Amino acid sequence: MRIETITLEEVGSTNSFLANYHPLRPADITLVTAEHQTAGRGQRGNTWVSEAGKNLLFSLLVRPTELPAAHAFSLSEAIALSIREALLLTMNEDGDPKGGLTVKWPNDIYVDDQKIAGILIENGIHGHHIEHSIIGCGVNVNQKQWTDNLQGWTTGIVPVSLALLLNHEIVRDIVLDRIMNSFVSHYEQLLSGCFNVLHDEYLAALYHREGIHNYIDLTPSASSHEPFQACIVDIEPSGHLVLRDTSGNIRRYAFKEVAQLK
Repeated sequence: MRIETITLEEVGSTNSFLANYHPLRPADITLVTAEHQTAGRGQRGNTWVSEAGKNLLFSLLVRPTELPAAHAFSLSEAIALSIREALLLTMNEDGDPKGGLTVKWPNDIYVDDQKIAGILIENGIHGHHIEHSIIGCGVNVNQKQWTDNLQGWTTGIVPVSLALLLNHEIVRDIVLDRIMNSFVSHYEQLLSGCFNVLHDEYLAALYHREGIHNYIDLTPSASSHEPFQACIVDIEPSGHLVLRDTSGNIRRYAFKEVAQLK
């Protein structure tokens, strides 16, 4: 698998860079990294602001043209698991195993109730298949302080980094190499159609996978945004979250239609 790597000192956003990148000979995977983003983007329309030179800011461009659009969420599962595995390896090597390192649906990475990484995926669909996918990632590695403006995330989210967890700075390139090694493996899995294997690994790594937890219905048809309690039943290939509430009702949500609470 041919990987092209582009290293930038500063860019508006690595996702936007790749959206306008049209090489004569596209690689299987194009990786763009940046030391600083001036207009980084996160999920739900949020900005992603990171202290320059401290964290991993990168995007991947892939062209899985044989991947059915109905299985687009497999890409989300692949990158989320790859980041989680790389962080687990780094923390375990340091003698600090973290059983609380999970994937919060759809694809944020959490250590207990603190966010250590976020992912923004933008797919180009052609007919019933994925023409291309741009996968933007921000991983907190060496940043130790956040202000409200610098955090740039949804109110109430508490950020954390590897340096804060391990009490020393980490070589970012090592973490990136580990992410890429895992991603290539998972990407080859989904290209070969092993969706169930990938999905089972994703489900096992989910935040709040077990037990009853609090949620808020954000759909326009909801009469109010009052919290409800439910357990996770499954994540559909489309990425929809399937819950069973405490009254036994099955609830199905797309991204941005429900919020998970602590």
